[in-house]
Amino acid sequence: MKYYIKTYGCQMNKSDSERVAQVLENQCGFKPAGSEAESDLVVLNTCTVRQSAENRAVGKVKSLSNKKIILTGCLARQKDFYKKFPEIDLLLDIKDLSKLPKKLKSSKQELNDGISLCHEKRQKNYLSITPKYESSFSAYIPISTGCDNYCAYCVVPYVRGPETSRKAEEILAEAKDLIKKDYKEITLVGQNVNSYKDGKTDFTKLLKKIARYEGNFRIFFITSHPKDFDEKLIDVVKKHPKLCRYFHIPFQSGSNKILEKMNRKYSREDYLQIISQIRKEIPDAAISTDVIVGFPEETNKEFGETANLMREVKFDMAYIAQYSPRPQTEAFKLKDSVPKTEKKRREAFLTNILKKTSLKKNKKLIGKTVRVLVNNIKPEKNKFKLSGKTDNYKTVVFGSDKNLIGEFVNVKIIDAMAWGVRGIKST
Repeated sequence: MKYYIKTYGCQMNKSDSERVAQVLENQCGFKPAGSEAESDLVVLNTCTVRQSAENRAVGKVKSLSNKKIILTGCLARQKDFYKKFPEIDLLLDIKDLSKLPKKLKSSKQELNDGISLCHEKRQKNYLSITPKYESSFSAYIPISTGCDNYCAYCVVPYVRGPETSRKAEEILAEAKDLIKKDYKEITLVGQNVNSYKDGKTDFTKLLKKIARYEGNFRIFFITSHPKDFDEKLIDVVKKHPKLCRYFHIPFQSGSNKILEKMNRKYSREDYLQIISQIRKEIPDAAISTDVIVGFPEETNKEFGETANLMREVKFDMAYIAQYSPRPQTEAFKLKDSVPKTEKKRREAFLTNILKKTSLKKNKKLIGKTVRVLVNNIKPEKNKFKLSGKTDNYKTVVFGSDKNLIGEFVNVKIIDAMAWGVRGIKST
């Protein structure tokens, strides 16, 4: 039988899907399908952070009536979900991934028996399963799973469970193995990487250990929570050239009143102090963020404070989302008081600010030569259109007569847009 995995949501889900693929192939005897249409089994790795993501997954389930379906990810934590959708053959909590071979030991019979629940006892060691990496040069390494912050709008602690840090020796072994295989990029992922802790190894110590390994590679990390951000992290990034000059630090709102309602545990002033310190110590660092518009009872004045913070910080990139009520969360108890049309207006307003500030920043790169890891290729007549990321996560597009996917290339920047820059390969 052949399988196909459809992944929704964050980098953690992408990494989880790589582990699902490994188990299906090496322990269950499945083979990968080239497309969904060619598959016998479709695995849907779902996300519930926003209603729109949940709707896409539900729509996909309904469209797969002629396929066997395993549903995993955040939606799989809703134990009664399968009752609404009899099309689902197996509901799999990702932490129970090691149980999948037992469930599918005679796969055709198991899947033809109808609904099967892989949901009995949650295991904490699924991250020790070696992934089947989707890329041959760039990999995600989860360093923790779950979250203890309980932000008022966020469902993650309820569907991912409490924060659990992975063993440092396990993370280091995975990183070493990737470097030996000549991987060029390692991204450490967690809901809050700053709160990572395994014995005496905190996040900065973990970064130092990986950054000291020999090899031609670089390290990104996401996501940083402002309440746990400290100067030690800035200092480590500044001192180690393998650590990319890029910080993703969600601020969510520029209003202290809204931040308190969100249970974010920091103030606007705290956030601006972090940005100021980064810019002082690492002037060329790029900073991206997440922001929510239309949180319950957010007034025009409070939204204005968010817009002003966007103008002040001048982010390189921002992921702007309209507030989406999620069951189980504290904010779900509040009236979703900001109309949809107003949420859209506020989102568009912030997007316009972002376009202006990011374009201005990107124009400063014109004339400079930057290192790019090529991660995308599009064949064109007599050449290739390539794109990739710089060491501070800027998107660069350029042409070449060679397929340079997975290689570091020096590119001279000749033009700038809001979303990235264009260049020519440097000789």
